[in-house]
Amino acid sequence: MKNSEYGPMLDRIKASLPSLAPAEQRVGKLVLLDPRAFANLPVSELSDRAHVSKPTVVRFCRSMGYDGLSDFKLKLAGTVSEGVPFVHRSVDLDDKTSDVLVKVIDNTVAAFLKYRNDASSHALERAVDALAQTYQTERRIEFYGVGNSGIVAQDAQHKFFRLGVNTIAYSDGHMQVMSASMLKPGDCVVIISNSGRTRDLMDACDIARQHGATTMVITASGSPLASAGHIHLCADHPEGYDRYSPMVSRLLHLMVIDVLATCVALRIGAKLQPLLKEMKSNLKSKRYA
Repeated sequence: MKNSEYGPMLDRIKASLPSLAPAEQRVGKLVLLDPRAFANLPVSELSDRAHVSKPTVVRFCRSMGYDGLSDFKLKLAGTVSEGVPFVHRSVDLDDKTSDVLVKVIDNTVAAFLKYRNDASSHALERAVDALAQTYQTERRIEFYGVGNSGIVAQDAQHKFFRLGVNTIAYSDGHMQVMSASMLKPGDCVVIISNSGRTRDLMDACDIARQHGATTMVITASGSPLASAGHIHLCADHPEGYDRYSPMVSRLLHLMVIDVLATCVALRIGAKLQPLLKEMKSNLKSKRYA
């Protein structure tokens, strides 16, 4: 199988080789030569084959945006053994309902698997640290998005609200700018955008940064918004941002929010359980027996 068939992870390694130190380049070339073997061999064997030290193998993995060798090998193993090609299948006018069912689900599953294999755990860790710190200091966490991304922002607010976080979501550009103007150091704003090119969101992100808030953006790589925040959680997919009704992007963003909310809940720990238990108990009267 050719390397190109393995997908973006190896493409990124290949593109990054010229910027790496010579020793790390040798590790990268070893990955490209036989990704499957690299994912399964111990670090001693890898260092011998690349003619580098063991720490250099780990340094290469971190240079590529992963926590270390274990994290890199886990993502690499998923890439080379997944068996699900990342091909976005457009729905055609003459498709039957059964065709639409398969295409929509396949597109979503492929996007999720790609994200699992390509996501930077380092960026996610930074985002979780910032959100957890904001919670601990009882500062504000705000979520901004417009259109479909505004719905994701509302879902995020709902998830974090249940964790006892001081949070709110805005989908109106004027409200975003006004609220960003009142943020202070220690506050955190999460900006969600499929295109990464919405002017109101860019303005709100800039204002929030100017006021000392931590800004994180969930958007496509290479977009203007991607470089506007302190932390970029890339959410790349082949679905055009100009589609009438984006589906994959919305589900991908919801999944990223789920990961962040779960990690923050784990950071909060056992003291969260009584709160959730009481909330569930109080909601019983709202349901039919």
